Amino acid sequence: MAGADVLINYNGDREGALETKKRIEEVGGRAEIFKANVAREDEVKAMFEFMMEKFGRLDICVPNSAIQLNANVDDMTLRQWQDVIDVNLTGLFLCAREAVRIFKKQGIDRSVSYAAGKLIFISSVHDIIPWEGHANYASAKGGLMLFMKSLAQEVAHLRIRVNAISPGAIRTPMNVEKLTSPELFERLLLRLIPCKRIGEPEDVAHAAVWLASDQSDYVYGTTIYLDGCMTLYPGFIGAG
Repeated sequence: MAGADVLINYNGDREGALETKKRIEEVGGRAEIFKANVAREDEVKAMFEFMMEKFGRLDICVPNSAIQLNANVDDMTLRQWQDVIDVNLTGLFLCAREAVRIFKKQGIDRSVSYAAGKLIFISSVHDIIPWEGHANYASAKGGLMLFMKSLAQEVAHLRIRVNAISPGAIRTPMNVEKLTSPELFERLLLRLIPCKRIGEPEDVAHAAVWLASDQSDYVYGTTIYLDGCMTLYPGFIGAG
């Protein structure tokens, strides 16, 4: 816990949101939960209104909603394509738009930070790594990369800092489901992750805390890849 009051948004997993709230409160923090589908403009607006009512200001926004609906392109339905784009890209745009509006209105409070606000998008290594069978997901993440950079360029003069974190394989429910087979785990670990370990949620948390702090005050429009070297063409190891 780094001292922030936290609004936890969920769409389907209320129990997970309540558990997160409990953990924050156990270490002395303050947290509220809210249910919103980030792909719906009205629900995003209601979420930010609720947040301002509860906390009075916004200093850090971490848009991180994502889903996967996997299929090869010739088998992919329009619904599978649209739902992933709606949540993984449009949803992050809607959250960022509301956050920037608040940051502009608040301005800089030097007792809080040198910045007027910080946006930290949670993306994926698949913003640059193609992924067969996941074209909708990779397209959303690739679009997010240039949205983040364009927005950072747009608001940097206001001291609104916009950055992203792109994790590789992290021990989360989305990835643990793929690691139930020892053979799959060995293949992932040995072939795709040169540092020879899967990432932990704490690896992402440490980077997010740094980007939210004034220690990163000169960092704008940057993506931090937390991937154990996955994006550095591991297939070339030993191939020279």
